[in-house]
Amino acid sequence: MRIAKASLMTSWIRLSVLAALVFAILAYLDYRLKALSGVGTADLAGFSDKTQFQAAFVVWRPLDLAVRAGFNLGFDYLLMPLYAGAFFYSGIIAAEGLTPKPGTPRRIVMAMIWVPVIGAIADACENAVQLSMLFHGITDTLVGISAIASRVKNVALLVGLLLFVGAVMARFQARRAASGRVGFGD
Repeated sequence: MRIAKASLMTSWIRLSVLAALVFAILAYLDYRLKALSGVGTADLAGFSDKTQFQAAFVVWRPLDLAVRAGFNLGFDYLLMPLYAGAFFYSGIIAAEGLTPKPGTPRRIVMAMIWVPVIGAIADACENAVQLSMLFHGITDTLVGISAIASRVKNVALLVGLLLFVGAVMARFQARRAASGRVGFGD
């Protein structure tokens, strides 16, 4: 399947802006939860012990806090396809702009575009496990699954951010070349 360059750029910009907007909303909601309870849903990503989850869930025991936490975990599902798509397109733009010729560097960048997609799937699994623990009980197995999924997601987000930076660099390089200025001394 081929996609026009203008369409690729438009999709990349739209997904990136939407992902940033949804992330900002989610960060605000989590900030409010943490201000009310001392623990936010983002904190769960760093948990690797059953007692850590138990402490957070006890704090969220009042129904309004549990609902807020559940909403945050559910709202995060809106963010996942947005950042996965934005980072996926970032990788394509980075590959086209920074590694235009076939070869190993291009294959590496093209393989990396799938990492954020895998990360979004891991993020979905992480949230599903955390929601399950919040409403149905904590087990050591679920804690372990959540911790692994969180690590996979975090690595994938780092790769996605690198792809995004690569895409921004490719865009600036293309604009600079289009304006006739090439080289670092200009």
